[in-house]
Amino acid sequence: MTARVLLPWTDIEVPEGLAAAWYGGGALPDDDLSEVEFYVLPYDSGTEPAKLIGRLPSLQVVQSLSAGVETLLPLLPEGVRLANGRGLHDLSVAEHTLALIHASQRDLPRWFAQQATGTWEREHTRSLADSRVLLVGYGSIGRAIERQLVAAEAVVTRVASRPRPDEDVHGISELPALLPEADIVVLVLPDTPATRGLIGTPELAALPDDALVVNVGRGTAIDTGALLAETSAGRLRAALDVVDPEPLPADHPLWTVHGVILTPHIAGGSASFYPRAKKLVADQLHRFATGTPLLNLVN
Repeated sequence: MTARVLLPWTDIEVPEGLAAAWYGGGALPDDDLSEVEFYVLPYDSGTEPAKLIGRLPSLQVVQSLSAGVETLLPLLPEGVRLANGRGLHDLSVAEHTLALIHASQRDLPRWFAQQATGTWEREHTRSLADSRVLLVGYGSIGRAIERQLVAAEAVVTRVASRPRPDEDVHGISELPALLPEADIVVLVLPDTPATRGLIGTPELAALPDDALVVNVGRGTAIDTGALLAETSAGRLRAALDVVDPEPLPADHPLWTVHGVILTPHIAGGSASFYPRAKKLVADQLHRFATGTPLLNLVN
């Protein structure tokens, strides 16, 4: 039977009538893909899987397992629907965000370095509790981050692209007034023309001394040169899971700046992600097979 579904895993129950082929990235399968109608993109597998979109003549639906799909939209043939992975990464990214904040506020890199040398030197540190956190990007991931921030007794101010007074959400246009009052800024933004370079020299200068800049959305939201200048001077700190450029070159000075913590864009890929992703895909396949409206459509 010719494959109608292209999946990244073999342990998904496929509804009757939908023959499946497997593609986890890399070399293409030997199966006949000419009748593939539903393509689930392998997660975090480089750029090659997306190139396959334009080579599937019967394609009807692309299911991404990422929340951000801005790079996929231009690749879609006319009439092909795109669904994203909204909700799959919420808890993973929230956990990682809080880990970055705690690591920076409690100065964990310093204590790790002391452990390596058997050094016992003590000093009190900053705290997350009672810190004023500006949460920029208030979608489902932002809400998940907020729940953990509130549990830690931080004071959270919500910011989104547009103000939503009924939800106590400020608009991006209010950032100049909000930044001077923030101890910590958390960015959870997609890569769009409106968000690129949103946090540049003026915005960073508006932050108080010793403020922490956290980015778990897209690296392009921050002007890397401006952030490097402020952190190198010791005025600001940063905890970044995403950067621009990405991957960050091995000789980039940001790697070695005191007060900067870097992780390689891994916030969304924890163990909790995969069972949730498989559950979503199984549900979407059932919906596709029965003609039920799909979830998370973005176009």
